[in-house]
Amino acid sequence: MVTPARGTELGQAGQAPLSRLTELAQEDQARQFSSIAHFLTPAALQEAFCSLRKDASAGVDEVTYQDYARQVEGNIRELWERLKGKKYRAQPLRRIYIPKEDGSKRAISIPALEDKIVQKATVRLLNAIFEPDFLPCSYGSRPGRSPHQALDELDRILFREPISCVLELDISSYFDAIVRKLLMEMIERRISDSSILRLIGKWIHVGVIDEGSLLSSETGIGQGQVISPFLANVYLHQVLDRWFEDEVKPRLKGKASVVRYVDDAVICFQNKEDAQRVLKVLDKRFSKYGLSLHPQKTRLVEFGRKALTQAEKRGTQSATFEFLGHTHVCARSRRGAFTVKVRTMKKRLKRSLKAVAQWCRAHRHDPVHEQQASLNAKLRGHYQYYGRASNYQSLWQFYSGVARIWRKWLNRRTRGTTLPWGKFKLLLQRHPLAVPRIIHTWVSLRSPS
Repeated sequence: MVTPARGTELGQAGQAPLSRLTELAQEDQARQFSSIAHFLTPAALQEAFCSLRKDASAGVDEVTYQDYARQVEGNIRELWERLKGKKYRAQPLRRIYIPKEDGSKRAISIPALEDKIVQKATVRLLNAIFEPDFLPCSYGSRPGRSPHQALDELDRILFREPISCVLELDISSYFDAIVRKLLMEMIERRISDSSILRLIGKWIHVGVIDEGSLLSSETGIGQGQVISPFLANVYLHQVLDRWFEDEVKPRLKGKASVVRYVDDAVICFQNKEDAQRVLKVLDKRFSKYGLSLHPQKTRLVEFGRKALTQAEKRGTQSATFEFLGHTHVCARSRRGAFTVKVRTMKKRLKRSLKAVAQWCRAHRHDPVHEQQASLNAKLRGHYQYYGRASNYQSLWQFYSGVARIWRKWLNRRTRGTTLPWGKFKLLLQRHPLAVPRIIHTWVSLRSPS
């Protein structure tokens, strides 16, 4: 157990740095941390506030980042006093709905600003303890890790390991299905500080305001809360990562590797029989924890050198799979060697262009140079995520689509006039759009050193 030094209370100076908690967690994987709430200092809360998005939507309190910043020192001090005196109360979440690629809507729960602050500081504290527990296969919502690192690791596995098939996992309504009691038991393996456990309990049991009504549920952790991705990682660390590493891999005939980004995961197998056996037991494993696999989106596909060769002999296209917005395709290089190419998922490309069209329609009367600046920011953001080597064609599709959409809505600025392509090309010379750019090049791990 870890206890603070004598005289150390919530907010006092002199406590050990968070790195010391990480060292203790690494030394003993069974260690419980019994007194860590004193790390939630005014300085920690202020740092958490500064790291929040300044343009994020407000919660039920209707307090924005700018509102809170006007008297931030006094607000942070008052918030800390409530935490210290156990008078802090979590506010209900504000629910909104965003469209998904399949036409359905995803519920997002927006917390109040002060809840975001305390959750952000708490996540930083808990990360210091749980990071040594998480396995290398997990990339989502972890310090210093990114989706492109997950894609790079998948790239490395597909090229350097003898992979014959890939299991693409999709968990139905994952955040809403998490069993809170089981989640708290997982947290309590490391944390026994009642103050921290009470905070987490408040956040996962808080109600949701949906169209003016206060709703409550027995399961789930409210997707949209700052702490939710961390809790989701803790849950799947036990349900999938640790189970696969300790119990599944020793029983397999061939090699197998998991790559996971929060609830988006793929498992690569050397042996197809191993993959089929794992797929059969996954449903049973997940149902034990209240989870279920999406029957249509969970797929086992033959993928790799052997699969490509067999498809070429049949004269057919080899199977593909999707991960983190990218469709992975077996292909041949210019020299005829096996390679894996990626392209932007069609649904993601369509969604991105639809968002651009909505923006252009709403801002078609803005000055052209202002429209250009905003569209270039959108283009650069798209390239930053999807600009992976071999995805150049998809980037050009997006660029061409943005240009067509921009011309369409510029053409509708005034009635009775048109903007033919010739004039639009001249306009593009004066106000050019950012051309596609590959940001993420081939990783060096593709070929053995």
